[in-house]
Amino acid sequence: MTSANELPENVHHIEHRWIPMPDGTRLAARIWIPESAETHPVPAIFEYIPYRKRDGSRLRDDTLHPYFAGHGYACIRVDIRGSGDSEGVLTDEYLQQELDDGVAVLEWLEEQPWCNGRVGMIGISWGGFNGLQIAAMQPPQLQAVVSVCSTDDRYADDVHYMGGCLLGDNLSWASTMFAFNSLPPDPEIVGDSWRNMWFQRLEGSGLWLDTWLKHQHRDDYWRHGSICEDFSKVQTPVMAVSGWADGYSNTVFRLLEHLPGPRMGMIGPWSHKYPHIGMPGPAIGFLQECLRWWDKWLKDRETGIMDEPMLRVWMLDSMPPSTSYHQRYGRWVSEKTWPPANRSEQTYKLAPYRLMEPSEDVPDKALTLESPLSNGFFAGKWCSYSNTPDLPHDQREEDGGALTFTTEPLEEPLEILGAPVIELELSASKPVAMVAVRLSDMLPDNKTTRVSYGLLNLTHRDGHAEPKPLEPGHRYRVRVQLNGIAQQFPKGNRIHVAISTSYFPLAWPSPESTQLTIHNKGCRLTLPVRVPRGEDLKMPEPEMTPSGRKFQIREGQHNWRVIRELDKDAGTLEVINNNGLSYLEDPDVTVEHDVSEWYSYKGHEFDSVRGETLTKRGFQRGNWHIRTITRTLLTCDRDNFYLNAELDAYEGEKRVYSRNWNQAINRRLV
Repeated sequence: MTSANELPENVHHIEHRWIPMPDGTRLAARIWIPESAETHPVPAIFEYIPYRKRDGSRLRDDTLHPYFAGHGYACIRVDIRGSGDSEGVLTDEYLQQELDDGVAVLEWLEEQPWCNGRVGMIGISWGGFNGLQIAAMQPPQLQAVVSVCSTDDRYADDVHYMGGCLLGDNLSWASTMFAFNSLPPDPEIVGDSWRNMWFQRLEGSGLWLDTWLKHQHRDDYWRHGSICEDFSKVQTPVMAVSGWADGYSNTVFRLLEHLPGPRMGMIGPWSHKYPHIGMPGPAIGFLQECLRWWDKWLKDRETGIMDEPMLRVWMLDSMPPSTSYHQRYGRWVSEKTWPPANRSEQTYKLAPYRLMEPSEDVPDKALTLESPLSNGFFAGKWCSYSNTPDLPHDQREEDGGALTFTTEPLEEPLEILGAPVIELELSASKPVAMVAVRLSDMLPDNKTTRVSYGLLNLTHRDGHAEPKPLEPGHRYRVRVQLNGIAQQFPKGNRIHVAISTSYFPLAWPSPESTQLTIHNKGCRLTLPVRVPRGEDLKMPEPEMTPSGRKFQIREGQHNWRVIRELDKDAGTLEVINNNGLSYLEDPDVTVEHDVSEWYSYKGHEFDSVRGETLTKRGFQRGNWHIRTITRTLLTCDRDNFYLNAELDAYEGEKRVYSRNWNQAINRRLV
């Protein structure tokens, strides 16, 4: 930790400041300013998210914004309209109103006496998204972006429709925001208006999952905010950062390849966290790297950062499978440009149950596959948060419901960096089907660690905008790109591929059970090979400022449970994410946060699949005691999704608001 006394500048902290928007709505900000900025204005760093600056992301914010301020930057953390202490109602993510408000904040910053008008945006996840989206609007004040764990493609590379398949995280994330949006502002910030603001949110925020399920294909709804539609609009220098356990690592590769302006990328072993607190470790001195970026683009200081390689990644060493790692072994490697100038490939043919070298003769055989609904219970979460055992388990638990292909033990080590691709020649028994492909590292004792995976809704084989049903029995050639990865396969280990027709609950199953026939003669796996160069690349140790004090009143629990009821031929995956009850010394508030999720099926009945979430959230300070309970249930049959949701809000023990939703949404080739 870096104490205030160790920072180059003394920092003035402003707990709350209103920022007026053009329509009169006020956004709530928390600000840190170098004391010298009152007479010598400095650049500003702006983070813009809906996760409650006062009592939600507060402790995390404490680790980075005072650090930057102590190094000569004015830092501002703003609650998006309708979230936290800001006025208004938040009705969806990345709306144009949100982006216009962000530009208005940039203009407000330019007018402040302590800011010289030059601004950088930093953010993880939502804040990483809108940093890129606002950069595409080209406001003159915005001169640098650090985008962490974000995406350029809202449809196919976010929580929604990976490969055209509906992700389970679509339900999970919608439920998270359903709960967030049910919470009031803090009366100590907004005064007596807190209750009216609360009821505006309860009544007006809506059920986002309903909206997302109605946009099952890539349409204008998803094109909005997806900067991949026109990369040329982002001229601002961008540092793109992610982790291999995160859901957004692919974005880094695409941004480096397609952005026209200065850019650099970094991918570590981390989950969905800032790298200075990154897990699995090792965490790095990310804030120091950000300072070099800010100093270059906001203060015109030559820090040497643009003389360094465009991409730095953590090359993962082989490790036994685990649902939770404290640290991933490996080393830092780099590429001067991306794509690398000297990339090479290793290709394998798919023989019956074997991966074979290109020179080997492969018998022509039709292999049939129809996976059970249990296939996927050990897949882990689409995006790991490292607060539950949410990484994939030993893949042997899944392989019984899949077709598997394995090399002989490797005679030499093999390193890959980039996106593996599998090409399949197949036919299906039904008009709608999906395929899930897993690439794994099989250790000499046969333990199997998932390295990467990819999904494809086969009706989306020619694109996500206008999918086409399959003609049963007709042969198709499809290409499935797996998530990018950096992985070393050591000598003696085997490369292992598994193909399945379901991967629930990571992805929602097809409308009905489908048999695929894999014609192996036309199939191949291509790996992006990287030749080791004997690098000795070092990253600085983490520095950060200390967070405020938190006291645990009631312990929480984090666990994943796989439940098989053999008498009912039923299975349930239960996800418990209970943070218990905690007290934040500043701002003197007790916080409750308890989330449970259940994903279940019965037998081979595809219309029995269901996902259910329950979230309890609450705050207490003196006589002020509020809590909300939100429930979401998603079920289906062959033709429709059925969405049921409940929202209950309480003051003390009195229920003051209740609302139910019941929707039927037509399935359109999903």
